[in-house]
Amino acid sequence: MNETQHRLGIAGVLTRAFIHSPLTPLFLIAAFAFGLVALATLPREEEPQISVPMVDIHVTANGLKAEDAVKLITEPLETIVKGIDGVEHVYSQSGDDHVMVTARFVVGTSSDAAVLRVHDKVRANMDRIPVGIPEPLIVGRGIDDVAIVSLTLSPRPEAASEMTANDLTRIARELRTEISKIENVGLTYLVGETGETIRIAPDPRRLALNGITLQQLSAKVSGANRAFPAGQVRDQGEQIMVVAGETLRTPEEIGNLLLTARDGRPIYVRDVADVAFATDTSEARVSTVTRADDGSYLRVPSVTLAIAKRAGANAVTVAEQVLERVELLEGTLIPDSMEVAVTRDYGETANEKANELLFHLGLATVSIIALVWLAIGWREAVVVAIVIPVTILLTLFASRVMGYTLNRVSLFALIFSIGILVDDAIVVIENIARHWGMKDGRDRQQAAIEAVAEVGNPTIVATLTVVAALLPMLFVSGMMGPYMSPIPANASAAMIFSFFVAVMVTPWLMMKAAGRAPLHHGADGDHAQGGRLGKVYSAVARPILKTKKRSWVFLIGVGILTLGSLALFYTKDVTVKLLPFDNKSELAVMIDLPEGSSVEATDAVAQMVARNVLELPEVHSVQTHAGAAAPFNFNGLVRHYYLRAEPQLGEVALNLTPKGNRDRSSHDIALDVRERLAALPLPAGTNIKVVEPPPGPPVMATLLAEIYGPDAQTRRQVAAKVEEAFRSVPFVVDVDNSYGDPARRLRATISTDDAEFFGVQESDVFDTIAILNGGSTVGYSHRGGGRPPIPIRVERPKGEKVLDEDFLTTPIPANVLPGARGVVELGDVVRIADERASYPVFRHNGRAAEMVTAELAGAFEAPLYGMLAVQEAIDAQDWTRLQKPVIKLHGQPADESQPTLLWDGEWEVTWVTFRDMGAAFMVALLGIYILVVAQFGSFKVPLVILTPIPLTFIGILGGHWLFGAPFTATSMIGFIALAGIIVRNSILLVDFIRHSGSPDKPLTDVLIEAGAIRFKPILLTAFAAMIGAAVILADPIFQGLAISLLFGLASSTLLTVLVIPAIYRVLRT
Repeated sequence: MNETQHRLGIAGVLTRAFIHSPLTPLFLIAAFAFGLVALATLPREEEPQISVPMVDIHVTANGLKAEDAVKLITEPLETIVKGIDGVEHVYSQSGDDHVMVTARFVVGTSSDAAVLRVHDKVRANMDRIPVGIPEPLIVGRGIDDVAIVSLTLSPRPEAASEMTANDLTRIARELRTEISKIENVGLTYLVGETGETIRIAPDPRRLALNGITLQQLSAKVSGANRAFPAGQVRDQGEQIMVVAGETLRTPEEIGNLLLTARDGRPIYVRDVADVAFATDTSEARVSTVTRADDGSYLRVPSVTLAIAKRAGANAVTVAEQVLERVELLEGTLIPDSMEVAVTRDYGETANEKANELLFHLGLATVSIIALVWLAIGWREAVVVAIVIPVTILLTLFASRVMGYTLNRVSLFALIFSIGILVDDAIVVIENIARHWGMKDGRDRQQAAIEAVAEVGNPTIVATLTVVAALLPMLFVSGMMGPYMSPIPANASAAMIFSFFVAVMVTPWLMMKAAGRAPLHHGADGDHAQGGRLGKVYSAVARPILKTKKRSWVFLIGVGILTLGSLALFYTKDVTVKLLPFDNKSELAVMIDLPEGSSVEATDAVAQMVARNVLELPEVHSVQTHAGAAAPFNFNGLVRHYYLRAEPQLGEVALNLTPKGNRDRSSHDIALDVRERLAALPLPAGTNIKVVEPPPGPPVMATLLAEIYGPDAQTRRQVAAKVEEAFRSVPFVVDVDNSYGDPARRLRATISTDDAEFFGVQESDVFDTIAILNGGSTVGYSHRGGGRPPIPIRVERPKGEKVLDEDFLTTPIPANVLPGARGVVELGDVVRIADERASYPVFRHNGRAAEMVTAELAGAFEAPLYGMLAVQEAIDAQDWTRLQKPVIKLHGQPADESQPTLLWDGEWEVTWVTFRDMGAAFMVALLGIYILVVAQFGSFKVPLVILTPIPLTFIGILGGHWLFGAPFTATSMIGFIALAGIIVRNSILLVDFIRHSGSPDKPLTDVLIEAGAIRFKPILLTAFAAMIGAAVILADPIFQGLAISLLFGLASSTLLTVLVIPAIYRVLRT
């Protein structure tokens, strides 16, 4: 490198090479082209798609009590699954007759790979499962299984009496087939589907009267319902296929089947059973409830078609294609008497959010252009108007290459970046304008090159400091890592592109914009001294820097102010929370009745809830689900809501009016709903939870206490007292536990002596009981015409499934009963006894635990404050008869011999996120320190440059207190980003201080002159970043980031230009 190149530095050399190069406009054109292609092809989604595969292993363990199932099935499966690569957590739930083990993989694992790993590992170790246990059912769920569109089919009010649930199901199935033809449509499923059944309802009295057993009835129908190829015959030289039999198609055909004859009298199926078409006997009730203008409520049956997209597909495009196909099918497949309501459209919400944020991006760009126009000039503003879009488009291209999508987080990253990506350009533009205004005999080109060279090295280091501050956030673990990763990735890319655009394109644009116009002197004619802003700075700084004592007083005052701002955490005037609540268009109410409750009881509660919430003007309509799981979202995926298909479980899905049509946020509506539901007269033991879509990664519960201990009884006793503590805190709501009350069960046992006396086989007894209570499918009726076959079932109607005298008089086969007809009554050999089911056994990573869960609403809504309040309540309880649990904040206990309370839920995510962000901040500080040491060749100067970082707390915490906003993860991101921005300003200031003085010039004059010259570009870059932050101030999720940047920049920028010189004044003579 020759002397000229060394003097110009990297930035100056690049400027000299491109300031008149024909490649520069080609670079601009290419940047626009690549960026626009990226913008058009980037998949749009509302939220970042976080891959958290969960693989459920279901095992039927008939006859095993919960504690036996744990030893024989759960523990071996947990051991197998825990050894699979990528498994982070293993959860299990063991009950009587069933086991479910869930493998949760580390974030980012492919869902398909996760399922294959579990399947292969379990299959390879089946020898460890006891003989007689059926093969496990392995079901994988991932983010791509979450439906982006839900279509709810229901009859129009005028046709409600004419259209049945079977009609809805038939059309929904055909619609599902049509929707599946669309490219990039993924998993589809129906909620609330029913189906026609030919039900053979046996009458125990008539069976006993005619001496017919259920085995005879089932065998007769099954044998008659056959059609099969029976070989071939020859006829006149032709080979003809013979088909034997035909399937039964009508109840009449089945009813006319001859069973036997008694005393010369034929006994037909119709003589012992009622045969008829019936709706599907599944335990599910799904309906849509609306409120008419006259205040009346209308309930109609519904079937919901849930549609997911393939991985990597554009949610907006897929959703639009689905709705276009539905519109095309209206009037043909979809009759006029049916209404298809769009109850979920994440494509529309994603597009709305993207368009809204792109508008904010444009607004911020225009505002910064106006700022440059007013502060420097119109030519410089034109340059900025080209530089910002070029940098943003290049960043979008980089985002496309890195595999990100266009979602709210990536767009916020761009809006956040716009204020800092223009920093390099503003510094270069302002310095070129200042040099052009010096009138020292240089031509415009030479002045521009030297102006860029003057700020080049500190600009490079300043740019790298911002990147060094942001990039470590890419390594935040847990679900918050990939959720927030677009911010450091896109912002870092934007900063790198902004530097090259600033030194390669900006000078070329400045030359083109200036044309042949004469070099201007500016409004004040004093560019070298910083202009009018420089004079204002000098007037403020001179009294502070006049003496060392005054500088010391100023620095001590700033330090006290910083500590005072941190005290806002202690006083709880500023609270800490992972993420604030978002404003969504959907809410849900989860209904849990005591185990053993009927689906009718669950449905009654759901209807009560639906009518209550429909009184709110913001609730447009609701769908009620009893015994059926509603279409799940990401929150439901993590919480396993898709398994809520039991009679005692229900859900009410609330569809809110669009955000623009209501004054209250969804969180405020949720608080209102919770208060209203608390006054409902619910059945004893009913638990209701109001569930909001989480603003970020979901958790099992906001407040979750895992109780560990030496045995199940101790764990439940401790959990009960912890639950009391939960309920004693006013802002802890929706309290529940994992063990509940065991359901009542009836156990039917066989008297061995009686069975032997009557010659009854145990299998016949068990089969009879199973058919009477659970029913049995004995075949299918094929109706032709492309219609699906319907099952033929031997089953009693639900209303007749009671344990009465008729049940006990049901005949069963008897082989050696002298003088009888070969049957005896069921009651002759069976004994019925009441019992209670076992408590379920929950385990987390191989350790048994009971869980107490809750949400937070009211004074504090962050888990930290709920935990502290609950711990105070626990300390106040009487623990004389029970060992008080040890409190752990992180990590399962190594010693399970003593009761332990481990805080989990949102706290765990908060802990991991802020821990990793704190580590990222320390790495960022180290990286910045190394960069500054390399720039200045000193170990002490970087310490001076890093000093203003804590000053950002004055503005950050003051701003959060002013807005009443919690300090969130996005606030922390703003703080970390500010470290890079503030250090950038400090570097530029210190560099001028070091190079602007002469040995005989007083230090105070050197400091004031450097501050005056750099005050304008520092102020301009701060204002630019503040403008970028201001446009996202209204967003509930990223408000913390906006407050941190807006108020942190305001305070730290004004203080930095005074604190750095004051430190110099104190430490140097």
